Amino acid sequence: MLLYYRYTSIADPAAYHAAHRALCESLELRGRIIIGHEGINGTVSGTVENTNRYRAALEADPLLAGIEFKIDPTDGHVFPKLSIKVRDEIVTLGLPDEADIDPNALTGGRLSPVEFYEAMQEEDVVVIDGRNDYEAELGRFKNAICPPLRSFRDFPDWLRDKLPDLRGRKILTYCTGGIRCEKLSGFLRREGLDEVYQLDGGIVTYGKDPEVRGRDFEGLCYVFDERIGVEVNHTETRRIITRCRVCGSVESRYGNCRWPDCNEQIFVCPPCRESHGLFCGESCREAARAEGLPAVVPSENPV
Repeated sequence: MLLYYRYTSIADPAAYHAAHRALCESLELRGRIIIGHEGINGTVSGTVENTNRYRAALEADPLLAGIEFKIDPTDGHVFPKLSIKVRDEIVTLGLPDEADIDPNALTGGRLSPVEFYEAMQEEDVVVIDGRNDYEAELGRFKNAICPPLRSFRDFPDWLRDKLPDLRGRKILTYCTGGIRCEKLSGFLRREGLDEVYQLDGGIVTYGKDPEVRGRDFEGLCYVFDERIGVEVNHTETRRIITRCRVCGSVESRYGNCRWPDCNEQIFVCPPCRESHGLFCGESCREAARAEGLPAVVPSENPV
């Protein structure tokens, strides 16, 4: 599996999309790719041979010079199909009435995993999780501030409210693979903050670093494929931080509430899924019962 992005100017995203789809289909890749005027953002899975060929093709593309790949071995595809879409932005920060952040012109300082870990130990440092709230619920860095936001586009308003508390302090930002913090740290700098840094390569790179080995990342890293959560911390500081919605036992496997009108991602342990069903609460459970949807599905496999 390959995770990658590159901020670069693509003059004709539609034409680039067509050529890129042809390449991916020829290599039988699956995954999710977004293409826009500001670059490309993707995650794909395929055989070692075909992903190597894909990497070589992207590395040879002058528009993507310097692109980096995060590589994970998998037992098979982690996506059900190939999805390639053209969007106005490859990461939507939500600045409709003002200029968007161009990370090639303005972004925060980059810290290696070791530098990021050392910076987290400093006094009066602020660590900001640049992901959505449900991602942070599954796992986050120790003592990080996790904004209660459902979308990346909500960050500008939240950050502007917090600016008085952030001024004069050292700010560290992080996200899954680094792409969101490119814009997030740049936005903070444009708002007048001087000491703003980002975890280069994101949580994924932090977990693979041979020195820090994911130290002080608590829980699992949320990923947007069939795995849902992946291990990051390979040290004695590893711990699971999520608990079953029903009984409160430690549980790290997500599931979607079985009431279709809800579909909230929740944590329910296997025994409680068997006895109570995969529901976020009694109201959804009762609604499902009223519609004849079984509350308990004995053969259900936890995510």
